Amino acid sequence: MGLCRRPQGKVWWMNFMYHGRQVRRSTGTADRRLAESILAKVRVQIIEGRFFETLEETTRTFEELMERYLTEHAARKSQPRHYRGYTNSLKTFFGGRTLAEITPKLIVEYKNRRYAAGLKPASINRELASLKKAFNLAVREWEWCRDNPVSRVSMERENNQRDRWLTVEEETRLLLACAPWLHDLVTFALHTGMRMGEILELTWRGADFSRRTVMVFRSKNGERRTIPVNQTVLTVLKEKAKVRSLKTDVVFCSKVFTPIESGHLRRSFRLALRKTKIEDFHFHDLRHTFATRLVQAGVDLYKVQRLLGHKSPIMTQRYAHHYPESLRDGVDILDRLAGVSTKLAQSGGSPMVLQHVSG
Repeated sequence: MGLCRRPQGKVWWMNFMYHGRQVRRSTGTADRRLAESILAKVRVQIIEGRFFETLEETTRTFEELMERYLTEHAARKSQPRHYRGYTNSLKTFFGGRTLAEITPKLIVEYKNRRYAAGLKPASINRELASLKKAFNLAVREWEWCRDNPVSRVSMERENNQRDRWLTVEEETRLLLACAPWLHDLVTFALHTGMRMGEILELTWRGADFSRRTVMVFRSKNGERRTIPVNQTVLTVLKEKAKVRSLKTDVVFCSKVFTPIESGHLRRSFRLALRKTKIEDFHFHDLRHTFATRLVQAGVDLYKVQRLLGHKSPIMTQRYAHHYPESLRDGVDILDRLAGVSTKLAQSGGSPMVLQHVSG
């Protein structure tokens, strides 16, 4: 353990090893004797096992927590930009505080402010989930604090599922209003059900013309997914392949063969919607349109689940009401069973009658 000062700095810093890692902490003073006294107290705290309780929570800042969370956790996810968006909102409110100052009461206040700003329950829950994960890491792996204040705050009940899909007439109008590059993207989304990020990150390495499939190497749930494509999608891919550049392996790119930014895609899509006066519709609703049309055409929910890449069938159940006829077999069987019971009663329970009815 020792003291040091940064170049051209006046404040003394403590420098020591704790649980196998290097720790640097400011003493907050330029007085050498006072700094030595603070260092001595820290040495005693470490020996007595109290350093963890008094130093980490009271000196680690919320900004430090978020930056390490983004670097070590969010960066490994399929869409790290979403996590950065969540943490930016969190830092705006909690920034400038130490971890010890982040209390359940303060988190509830944050929730109320986000509600007042017009956010939906699902959006608030995504932000709280990121905050909870960051504190879990701080408690279990980094040993920055004792407990997780988010664990004592309830999540919001989500009831904001959208049930909006594109009609055939709206699709025709929309595609006519799209520039060629946007026309390809919208068509691709309507016929594959892929998420925006999955489409923009699609590479030629993942396109197999002979098998008529495309590969999503990293989906939202972190798993690979192989998607069979129809002739419409195959035609789009073949046309894109004619002008493929060696500069990039990305399928959907700009005229100068640079990746298309999601923000640019959203703005262009909104402009096309305004031109056609199509309201209450987002790019992600193209995915809902894909699933809705499949279910309406009688495709079973298990196949739809696999095509969408849903880990749980619960996610896909939202589309079940689009095809109530798929449930008819389940109730029609009762008519057949009732007929069997009646004939058995009339025949005195003869197995021959049962065999005849079953056959």
